[in-house]
Amino acid sequence: MSLDTVKHATETPDVEQPWAELGLKKDEYERIREILGRRPTGAELAMYSVMWSEHCSYKSSKVHLKQFGEKAPENDAMLVGIGENAGVVDVGQGYAVTFKVESHNHPSYIEPYQGAATGVGGIVRDILAMGARPVAVVDPLRFGAADHPDTKRVLPGVVAGIGGYGNCLGLPNIGGEVVFDSCYQGNPLVNAGCIGVMKHEDIHLAKASGPGNKVILYGARTGGDGIGGVSVLASETFDDTKPTKRPAVQVGDPFQEKLLIECTLEIFKEKLVAGIQDLGGAGLSCATSELASAGTGGMRVELDTVPLRDASLSPEEILMSESQERMCAIVEPQHVDRFMEICEKWDVIATVIGEVTDGDRLEIFWHGEQIVDVPPGTVAHEGPTYHRPYERPAWQDALQADDANKLPRPQGSEELREQVLKLVAHPNQASKAWITDQYDRYVQGNTVLAQPEDSGMIRIDEETNLGVAIATDGNGRYAKLDPYTGAQLALAESYRNVAASGAKPLAISDCLNFGSPEDPAVMWQFAEATRGLADGCQKLGTPVTGGNVSLYNQTGEVAIHPTPVVAVLGVIDDVNRRTPIAFAEEGQLLYLLGDTHEEFGGSAWSEVVHNHLGGLPPRVDLDREKLLGEILIAASRDGMIDAAHDLSDGGLVQAVVESCLRGGKGARLVVPDGLDAFTFLFSESAGRAVVSVPRSEELRFTDMCGARGLPATRIGVVDGDEIDVQGEFSIALSELRTAHEGTIPGLLA
Repeated sequence: MSLDTVKHATETPDVEQPWAELGLKKDEYERIREILGRRPTGAELAMYSVMWSEHCSYKSSKVHLKQFGEKAPENDAMLVGIGENAGVVDVGQGYAVTFKVESHNHPSYIEPYQGAATGVGGIVRDILAMGARPVAVVDPLRFGAADHPDTKRVLPGVVAGIGGYGNCLGLPNIGGEVVFDSCYQGNPLVNAGCIGVMKHEDIHLAKASGPGNKVILYGARTGGDGIGGVSVLASETFDDTKPTKRPAVQVGDPFQEKLLIECTLEIFKEKLVAGIQDLGGAGLSCATSELASAGTGGMRVELDTVPLRDASLSPEEILMSESQERMCAIVEPQHVDRFMEICEKWDVIATVIGEVTDGDRLEIFWHGEQIVDVPPGTVAHEGPTYHRPYERPAWQDALQADDANKLPRPQGSEELREQVLKLVAHPNQASKAWITDQYDRYVQGNTVLAQPEDSGMIRIDEETNLGVAIATDGNGRYAKLDPYTGAQLALAESYRNVAASGAKPLAISDCLNFGSPEDPAVMWQFAEATRGLADGCQKLGTPVTGGNVSLYNQTGEVAIHPTPVVAVLGVIDDVNRRTPIAFAEEGQLLYLLGDTHEEFGGSAWSEVVHNHLGGLPPRVDLDREKLLGEILIAASRDGMIDAAHDLSDGGLVQAVVESCLRGGKGARLVVPDGLDAFTFLFSESAGRAVVSVPRSEELRFTDMCGARGLPATRIGVVDGDEIDVQGEFSIALSELRTAHEGTIPGLLA
């Protein structure tokens, strides 16, 4: 077959092209022809198809995402915001931290190990491309029912992929979550996050400026794995009745990535690059078009110089390949030799594949023949914008009317005790140690908190003990009941988790996981959740620095619960003042902070005991969340509390069980006046935490809470080797430990 050059495309306007097979709509294909004034070449069609995919262009979501900029709170810490590879915030002492969460959902269902592994690799390169050294990863995960046979295929592979890749890179995995729900059966959510650290002056951006500067592709060779990869996979609903487009999932090599990281950091140290971009979704199509679009000129690329693993790849396949462990750098001519020396030192292949021009076109050649001639912005940033119809689903009223507060409650102390044991043994509340023990949480020696703590925490300066904390949270059950409130509850919980560890929340990244945008009910969920998150961030003063949208998490007509996952990053001046969750000192007093109401909609109790989802989720009071955070941070800093645990899924009893088991000490609890034992133990009212207070600090602590107007109720004492709810029941820690720790190994062994 003869090469489809720009000249040939101009001369043959009526050639049939496979635009539909590449995921383009007819009007999108016509728009490409309009932009170019001719039909696209095969290579151009390949580039537009991956860059205009849902995953890369955000064509269904960007009309809603713009709220994150429009409603962004004033925040002096923000250094780089939405639009770059990752957001960057100032954490003091001249340090900047970059962080981001992304999805690798569809690839991880098809190839669990490689899908998850390359999800970690991709997010690490996003962080690296900002100029930072990656220092930690997190992994919010959602799977189908824990006892479903396919969960035993997907989960172990995903966990092994995350652990295998991250452990080989030497990056501690310090946080995340694991949730089981049948709605994720055909669409598990594998979200991956990374944190990186740098000095302010080391920030790098993805732009190609300066005519004559060289375009250097370095890292692994380009192969046939991942052609169309995540860009196509994540832009279509799985269909349970017919074959679907399933491109080859990318194959990761963490050892190659480790070399790439060290090589890149040395290149940064010598200030050899003028712009840089990692190659992730859409591969070279993305890197070249985004670099050129963000720069001041054009770019010329000789595609036949790209190092290949497979010599039979066509130009279109090279442009669409999402092979891993690759970066693209813009380098001034006088720095090229030194750049190449460093790459050779680290055994990293590096090739000059083109140069920046003073024009305004991205031009790509194949053995001297021009196969691409496009305005780069039309590929990278001017894709379609859809104002998709959205409508509150007809079933929403009935769902909310099915009030969980009216479900039958335990009759008597013995049934209450049984339900506590059932709750803590449920896969969603049970210990995830079988999973997290496969991750190295302490490599590099700077991890100060990791799972199952409320947030992960890393020391970033070994002299001053400056540190950062991160937590990720999301509750699809809450969001199904009310997407606006559900998104704010995810934000509030993540914010609360960071504050409970003693760190001040600064900013957020998000991963918005939803079903098909072609369903008006799903788009309503997305619009409401996005609005809720934007309003919540404005109220809490935590700007959105960037993130990811993952749509089409749907099989046939069955969509996942709307699942906005929120990662909050916080800063702590001295990690030695951190607050763990463990109740470790007998005699310390237990205080419940916040107000407890009868709020069981979407609760763990309603799921575990009644397999029920209905009613309204807990109410959100963001002013209260802010106040609670300030109290927790001050109490941690001033030594007033020794342990703190936020209250969320499972309510007070789940938090107390986790804190007691973590510290190896029991607790005696007294039900406060005005509450019944059931509501006290199982309510999921937001804006609450339980803390252990040394007796010597009780007066100072309660005075602070009283002066600030935060309810603080003494509910018991750390004592013994059982949890004793006085007047109701007691359960030995040994019995609780067996129930809590045996579930996941029993299901997955």
